[in-house]
Amino acid sequence: MPRIRGASIEQHHEMVWSDLAGAVRDLLLERDYDSITMGHIAARAGLARNTLYNYARDKGALVLALTERACAPVVDRVSSIARRSADPAADRVREIVEAVLEASTDQAMQLMFRPGSGPLVAEVPKGPDGPFHAIVVEVEAVVRDGVARGEFRDVGDVPLVVELLSGAMRSGAERIGRDPAAFSATVGATREVVLASLVRHPD
Repeated sequence: MPRIRGASIEQHHEMVWSDLAGAVRDLLLERDYDSITMGHIAARAGLARNTLYNYARDKGALVLALTERACAPVVDRVSSIARRSADPAADRVREIVEAVLEASTDQAMQLMFRPGSGPLVAEVPKGPDGPFHAIVVEVEAVVRDGVARGEFRDVGDVPLVVELLSGAMRSGAERIGRDPAAFSATVGATREVVLASLVRHPD
C-alpha cells in the first residue's frame, strides 16, 4: 500500500493535489502545454504514473479538476458579494472585479492566465459545465438587479454583455500575471472599464 503523507487520507489527497498543481505550473514554464504528458506531470509531482490516473483519467480531466479546486474559494466569495441585495449593484460589481483579480494571483489559478495558456484554457469546459459558470451566473444576477433598480442602463442581452466584460477581467488577470506589482492599478482600470459599460450616463 502506498505511504500516506499527512495525518489523514484527506490531508494526503490535498497534498497530492497541491503537488499536481505545482507540477503543471512548473512544466508550463518549460514547454508548450500540448507537449506535456501525464508522464511528465507524474514525474514532476513525484508520483507513480498509475497513481496519477487515480486522480484524473487524462490531462484534460486533470486540468479541469485543478481549475475547479482553484475556483472554489472565489466562487464562494463572489456568491457572497452578489447576494448582498441591500448593497448598490455598482458596489457589488466593484468588489467582484477585485475578488476575481485577486484570485488570479493564486498560484493554482495562474495556470489559466499564463501567457501561452490558450491550449490549456481550451481544455476547460465552457457554459454550465465550466468551473467559472457559477461566477458568470452571479454577475448576470447583479447586472439584472442594477438594471431593474435603474442603477445600470438597459444593456439588452445581459449574458452577452457579461461575457464581453469577462474578457476585460481576463485581460486584467493576464496583466497581473505578467506584472504582479500592477495589481492595484489593474484593478482600478478594470473596474473603470466594467462600470463604464453598465452605469447610466447623463443624456
